[in-house]
Amino acid sequence: MPADSMPAETLYTGISQLATPRPGPQRGAEMGRLEITENAALLVRGGVIEWVGPAAQAPATANVVDLGGRAVVPGLIDPHTHAVWAGNRLADWEAKLQGATYEEILARGGGIRSTMRATAAAGLDELVALTHPRLAALVASGAATTEVKSGYGLEFGAELRMLQAVRELQGEFELCPTLLIHVPPEEGRACYVQGVCQELIPEVARQGLAQAVDVFTEKEAFTVEETRAIFLAGAANGLQLKLHADQFHAIGGTELACELGALSVDHLEASGPAQIAALAASDTVATVLPGVTLHLRLPAAPARQLVDAGACVAVGTDLNPGSSPLFSTQLALALAVRLNGLTPAEALSACTVNAAHALGLNDRGSLSAGQRADFCVLNGPDWREVTYTLGGQAVAQVQRSTPLSHP
Repeated sequence: MPADSMPAETLYTGISQLATPRPGPQRGAEMGRLEITENAALLVRGGVIEWVGPAAQAPATANVVDLGGRAVVPGLIDPHTHAVWAGNRLADWEAKLQGATYEEILARGGGIRSTMRATAAAGLDELVALTHPRLAALVASGAATTEVKSGYGLEFGAELRMLQAVRELQGEFELCPTLLIHVPPEEGRACYVQGVCQELIPEVARQGLAQAVDVFTEKEAFTVEETRAIFLAGAANGLQLKLHADQFHAIGGTELACELGALSVDHLEASGPAQIAALAASDTVATVLPGVTLHLRLPAAPARQLVDAGACVAVGTDLNPGSSPLFSTQLALALAVRLNGLTPAEALSACTVNAAHALGLNDRGSLSAGQRADFCVLNGPDWREVTYTLGGQAVAQVQRSTPLSHP
């Protein structure tokens, strides 16, 4: 139903269970403390939650929608995707199955560089057409808000084109665009970093194409010193900061991100006690990406240890062609329970309010008065289905404050 035809006020009834974290980022033990209401109702006015509680206490209203005895949870938020790309990485996948590592493929010019060549050669319309079904799949899995990065363009014009594709799709999807500085060129590295700081970032900010700048800090990517320069340029141009770090090696990126107040550090498969302590002592979100663990057979990011240390942990798909072809935010949530040691309640907090915090958002992720009316109607009566189901369709419907639903 189009947003302009929605009733100003709607009461949703027939909710067997409504499970939600409290508003705002949840840390440590707080991640496991959900508010669960049996036989619930939800009143929405103007796209914002007006009231939530037991159905027997619901206020009277003219427009009532019965959800048929199904469970409701907040709309999921995917804080880390690379949904814009061209080409494929099927040959790389077969090479990995035969024993080649991600770093070996990257070092010999394959892997991510083949995606960069294909993406740089694609026009805007092609990128939009390729990205649309990927975003639709994430929505169908429960994602009400999705972050989308550039990073496969390398050339500045291609990076801008990727972000323009995201902007083209924002009318249909709720997207948070991020400029990702992903891999350095094979030649002219210092000039490239200088150009990122003095040309690309200011142009992205001028056009309003991104909300944040992200850097891949790794032995085969950017150094801590290069990352600091890019971060300072991003901050000077009004962009928030995010970071890929500790995927293969812990080289200081996590500590830098915490020092500079980055929104999040993502991956963390190689994080140890020092990085866990830094994240627990900071406001920076630790975002884990279980699809990478599954697809690349990497050690799982230490989400259990991070929660126990008091950190704020989020979960994302890392949807991309090379290391995480995971098209379901709900499945990422379920895998975080199996692979990263989160409880079902912690995983739901990680995929809602904490994922929102990783994007600098405070108006969604909780089904509480004053929050955006973004919620998932599940196919069953128990909220834990969203963390239990592997495959199939745990989510029956996604409702956004500017409504988006599917059968």
